[in-house]
Amino acid sequence: MNSVKLTQLLNIKYPIIQAPMFLVSNTKMVIEGMKSGIAGCIPALNYRTNEELRTAIKELKAAKIEGGAFGFNLIVNKSNIKYMGQLAVFCEEGVDFIITSLGSPEETIKQAHQHNIIVFCDVTDLNFAKKVESLGADAIIAVNNEAGGHRGGNSPKELITELVANCNIPVISAGGVGCKKDVDKMMNFGAAGVSVGSPFIASIEASVTKEYKEACVHYGADDIVMTERISGTPCTVINTPYVQKIGTKQTWIEGVLNKNKKLKKWVKMIRFSIGMKATEKAATKATYKTVWVAGPSIQHTNSILPVSEIVLKLIK
Repeated sequence: MNSVKLTQLLNIKYPIIQAPMFLVSNTKMVIEGMKSGIAGCIPALNYRTNEELRTAIKELKAAKIEGGAFGFNLIVNKSNIKYMGQLAVFCEEGVDFIITSLGSPEETIKQAHQHNIIVFCDVTDLNFAKKVESLGADAIIAVNNEAGGHRGGNSPKELITELVANCNIPVISAGGVGCKKDVDKMMNFGAAGVSVGSPFIASIEASVTKEYKEACVHYGADDIVMTERISGTPCTVINTPYVQKIGTKQTWIEGVLNKNKKLKKWVKMIRFSIGMKATEKAATKATYKTVWVAGPSIQHTNSILPVSEIVLKLIK
């Protein structure tokens, strides 16, 4: 089973998923991706209500063409109070696939499979990969240490080869892909396909400011740093003057509270809420307080392009 390619799983032309990005991904991007022969994915949390989510699914279904696929990313831990409602919408309306993150995918896999929906699960190590495989996941999204946002600790080669050798389901690599050479490298390591995010931030169709897109053009891999100031969990951002000013480490009081088992959960929830609001402002408004999430693959981003042209850079 692990030799099955992403193109076979999703009936797409090229083994690429346009990765789900908070506040960045939208239906325009995914539709253009499908037209170009790849799959597209949107975070469910990009929609404030379930009705908005239903509308997006209907728009994607109406625009879907042969050789394209669409899905949604679902945060499956208890901190996401919208989790079960969003899952119900996916099952009722029908989507091609779901990518689960940050929690146990057991209930998602159970319900999704009853409606013939494929489930991929984000993992960063072999231990969790084996767990999701035992729960019935259809494939693994192997998040490596070159991914944007919340990334893993292992290099693409280390992670892909270990998972391919020890798991019986396909492994999709996430992180470190900005051009065709990178796609080929991950496939040669044994990946069934790749999930690509940061290069699509600087797309014409992306739902972010021109300043955010231009930052992805003008900054490079060496300008990506890890910060604990967004969600409490290390996350990659562009090292803008504002990021340098506020620092990348959690405050001393957060450090103290995080050592308290009873308070740790609440501290993380508060930090996540504050961080997401800051990220939303930076993504949707021109402000000097810029906290732009991105990965090192922006190194290959030289201009703001349509999604279709970014796909061409990945396949030619």
